[in-house]
Amino acid sequence: MAQAQRNPAILPPGESAAADANREFEFSETDFRGLAQLAYDHTGITLADSKRNLVYSRVSRRVRTLGLTSFKQYREYLARDDNKGEIENFINAISTNLTKFFREAHHFDHFRTHVASAFARASRSGARRLRVWSAGCSTGEEPYTIAVVLRKEVPDVLHLDARILATDIDTDVLAKAARGEYPPDSTEQIPKVYLPYFAETDGDGRAKSIAVAREVRSLIAFRRLNLMMEAWPFKGPFDAIFCRNVMIYFDNPTKADLVERFTQYIKPGGWLYIGHSESLIGSHPGLQLVGRTIYRRDA
Repeated sequence: MAQAQRNPAILPPGESAAADANREFEFSETDFRGLAQLAYDHTGITLADSKRNLVYSRVSRRVRTLGLTSFKQYREYLARDDNKGEIENFINAISTNLTKFFREAHHFDHFRTHVASAFARASRSGARRLRVWSAGCSTGEEPYTIAVVLRKEVPDVLHLDARILATDIDTDVLAKAARGEYPPDSTEQIPKVYLPYFAETDGDGRAKSIAVAREVRSLIAFRRLNLMMEAWPFKGPFDAIFCRNVMIYFDNPTKADLVERFTQYIKPGGWLYIGHSESLIGSHPGLQLVGRTIYRRDA
């Protein structure tokens, strides 16, 4: 999911008979509704009618890989007790991950001044613990951005108890994130002051890439987590939580539940960053809006 910057292309609702005829696999209304319900049951993600073509495009790869001939067969395959591992593949298929370093840069400006720099000052007086959570970290650009800001603003951060938790429901993107390697053009939006924490690899017979410095990677723990359907196996509290462009896939009750849980895991005076296209449902008694999609937990 999610999570991270997730932004599936919105395709026109409705499907013509010609489009149906040109499809490789039979894909009925029952198939779409069944898969949409499965997605909601396992992740909390709501797949509206406008996602019908996206679901066909993404999931048909799994149908093809498994040697099946229809989505009906695929739904039957998912329902078999001996194929529970395919649920993870299905979730990975419907999860789209679009992100980049320093995306929505105003969040990182705020994080630098209100979290990283504040921690640097506090650490000189004995405070040594800092916890940040990137919930829905996708391919890793968000937590690595958080990490380089910390590394720059807190010179001795490697000797302090500072950690970043990065979670996502998609195991494929987590594996990529943990490698910390990206295409060379991925650094175009990174401010020059942070570029020393990235280096071009020698390729080793492969295409060259940009690798995040080992000292930056050491600040982050990547973990798989289904935000809505699993217990959170940590206690917090967090100084800051980033959950950006994840809640756009949830209905209002699910979103409200998630925000309430986040609030309980943010320490008093801590911060919640959400996506630029998101907002909370009404006001929250424990959170105050202090900037563009930036909330502070009441002290």
